[in-house]
Amino acid sequence: MYKTFVRPILFKFDPEKVHYFTFWVLKKFPFLTRFFLPKPIEDKRLEREVFGLKFKNPVGLAAGFDKDAKMFNELSRLGFGFVEIGTLTPKPQDGNPKKRLFRLKEDSAIINRMGFNNGGVDAAVARLRKNKNVLIGGNIGKNKITPNEDAVNDYVICFEKLFDHVDYFVVNVSSPNTPNLRELQDKEPLTKLLGTLQKLNSQKAKPKPILLKIAPDLSDDQLLDIIEIIKDTKIAGVIATNTTLSRENLSSENKKESGGLSGKPLTKRSTEVIRFLSEKSDRAFPIIGVGGIHSAEDALEKLEAGASLVQLYTGFIYEGPELIGEINQKLLESL
Repeated sequence: MYKTFVRPILFKFDPEKVHYFTFWVLKKFPFLTRFFLPKPIEDKRLEREVFGLKFKNPVGLAAGFDKDAKMFNELSRLGFGFVEIGTLTPKPQDGNPKKRLFRLKEDSAIINRMGFNNGGVDAAVARLRKNKNVLIGGNIGKNKITPNEDAVNDYVICFEKLFDHVDYFVVNVSSPNTPNLRELQDKEPLTKLLGTLQKLNSQKAKPKPILLKIAPDLSDDQLLDIIEIIKDTKIAGVIATNTTLSRENLSSENKKESGGLSGKPLTKRSTEVIRFLSEKSDRAFPIIGVGGIHSAEDALEKLEAGASLVQLYTGFIYEGPELIGEINQKLLESL
């Protein structure tokens, strides 16, 4: 129903406006999800215990969709096993000028240059204090105006304010849409950042898992550095991968837009990164696989490559909420 009736209508309008319209519909008319969508699959065999947390199923929603923690309960009713909010920054910021979100229909892809637009960590915390029915990941970043030499402070602020309200953390240093942010992926600054957060984490009565979200554009040598950094800082794991700057083999008219590319063109590279990290580390840490999952087969391929969990974003937009159930059903059949 989604791909036949709903998507053709939504895709006639500006993607960012459609995003917020969808939020309004899910908030205003929650019965629509119960009436039009299949009942989410609930089966004990789908449960996964990863970095000390129990996930009711391994299919999550990636960061960027619910940036401000406004929709996590509504989204959980679609069948997600976990929802990652953010990226959140200490201070509210508008992000980059519009238009900043582009569909590449022929490529089943999206280019975004949103720029960490969010209402700030304090506003998100106020919403997270309400009852939540799903595991929540907190994706954190730095404000655009914060120079890289002061970036650690921004991450610390978000970590401390979110600590009592999320189940795990994701350190985002891989978005291509905040100037110079990806420089924090270099070995020295990244070790300092993760080491600082992990030290604070270890002082808590119940430490939370900290994960690192990495770009798909890293070289093999850089990925080997990531493995070493994880070993040294003892963080919980990795999310592979964020959006890419690559524009290879695209056919859509929006292919020249600047920003991060997500969707089907990222499927292969994301899986390659997962497999590389898993094999070279001897499966030393959990990996959440994200990037180009548009079918149940795509998700299983990432799990077989070494991922413990998977996340959707662009595939969720193109294939619809039914994709969550299709992946979980395929997992049950494969057991």
